[in-house]
Amino acid sequence: MIDSTIDERIRRAEVLIEALPYIRRFSGHVMVIKLGGAAAAGGDIDSVLQDVVLLRFVGLRPVIVHGGGQEISAWQERVGIEPRFVNGLRVTDAPTMEIAKMVLTGKVGPDIVARIHRLGASAIGLSGEDGPTLLVRPRPAESGEELGYVGDVDQVNSEPIASVLDQGRIPVIASIGMGFDGQAYNVNADTVAAELAIALGASKLILLSDVDGVRDADGALISELDATRARRLVDGGVITRGMIPKVAAALRAVQGGCAAHIIDGRVAHSLLLELLTERGVGTMFTAERTS
Repeated sequence: MIDSTIDERIRRAEVLIEALPYIRRFSGHVMVIKLGGAAAAGGDIDSVLQDVVLLRFVGLRPVIVHGGGQEISAWQERVGIEPRFVNGLRVTDAPTMEIAKMVLTGKVGPDIVARIHRLGASAIGLSGEDGPTLLVRPRPAESGEELGYVGDVDQVNSEPIASVLDQGRIPVIASIGMGFDGQAYNVNADTVAAELAIALGASKLILLSDVDGVRDADGALISELDATRARRLVDGGVITRGMIPKVAAALRAVQGGCAAHIIDGRVAHSLLLELLTERGVGTMFTAERTS
């Protein structure tokens, strides 16, 4: 019995030793982690946040960007509004914008912050309107349909987020931006995460989803995906719906010099597996291949 206990302790120590080169490599680096509502609903959000807190305590500087799509849709239905999407983007009229603000800044964000505090770390919830951190412009119509109060990020003011990081805290960012007209806009959380990753000089952008990555036309998981092939998969209708803005965000991050990954947030500790082990999980995005 004693030998078995010792063997188990040795195995645990070996896991820590395996992580050591990655901890050393990424110590002090910013990691932007997008926590999707579907991933949180389909998995154990505390498992994800345990990973984030551990990363913080071993010297990394994690930033969380959160969506809340499922809860926004549920509240729309409660008040008699049918959720509508165009190419994965929510059509956002004035009542839907108010619901999005209520859900993201009044419920989802505070819940994540409270969970982080219970795990022993310190976090501060922010919105893109705070600062303002995200200045946005209205997004043009998609497929001939107006999207309403949906914005594209025009400018990022990273100072408020950097200040929170310098305090040793974890920023938790809601994906709402402010227009130049002072109007709040709904911004896709994947897009927000990519723009913040670039502005903060992050080493990695991790998009946690409720799928295990990008799959090809035959349903096989693609472990490494370059921009040319990704665009071909979108044009060919292989990448569809909510995966379109995720892939676009990953490619935008890669273009800005930040490594990008889409991984399954439903898998326990997938974040640690991606960052601190030799073999990651999900799909990693790369720049254009050269001959």
